[in-house]
Amino acid sequence: NGEVILGNRNHLFSCSCATGPALEGAQISCGMRAAPGAIEKVRIDPETLEIDYKVVGRKRWASEYSPGDLKPSGICGSGIIDMVAQLFKAQLINANGAFSRKMNTSRIRKGKAGVTEYVVARKHETSTGDDIVFTQKDVRQVQLAKAALHAGCKVLMRHLNIDSLPGLTIAGAFGMHIDKESALTLGLLPYCEPNNIVMVGNAAGHGAYLALVDRSKREEADKAARMVTHIELAMEEDFQSQFMKALTMPSS
Repeated sequence: NGEVILGNRNHLFSCSCATGPALEGAQISCGMRAAPGAIEKVRIDPETLEIDYKVVGRKRWASEYSPGDLKPSGICGSGIIDMVAQLFKAQLINANGAFSRKMNTSRIRKGKAGVTEYVVARKHETSTGDDIVFTQKDVRQVQLAKAALHAGCKVLMRHLNIDSLPGLTIAGAFGMHIDKESALTLGLLPYCEPNNIVMVGNAAGHGAYLALVDRSKREEADKAARMVTHIELAMEEDFQSQFMKALTMPSS
């Protein structure tokens, strides 16, 4: 789930968005956890439509190594977000998430069961001996995940009676590795100026530490918890319409 809190000094609203496991690599054809060998960053040249990537545990881009040196095993969460954003920026997929028929590149082909896919790394370059691909079904899984999160944010914004976000704080270890531009391109979250998006890492762990060593922080946490109103998204009349609108890229 994607846990979201929105508010100000006077009140906080929270919700739980059913983002599913796609952004963590599950339900993705070549998805994996962020372990050595996982593709974590992606960029696609809009002119040549060729791909370049970084792998967990290696500092440089694949183009800076000899062909086949990196031996990637799959794609992890941050790479998955980059992948969809880069496909969209290169016009390889349309706003509705479908692969474009107008773009001509050997990277796009029909895969198993006739499903269109983009070849990220060819089998002679990988550690598995199989091609690493990103399929039409993978794009759809990411669309569903990001739409749930974006729509949840929109519902909370309505409850707080605001139309835009002055700032965003992204917590969690996974959040530390998300590229801000890719997230905004994808519409993972409502638009916010990139400079006002802050990654804070394991906020829950740090908060637990503060509560253990400082009694005043426990009192502060208790006060904050009492300010929160939980919003059950399934009961919100506009959630479904917000979800449908958020399936496009970028989300409105």
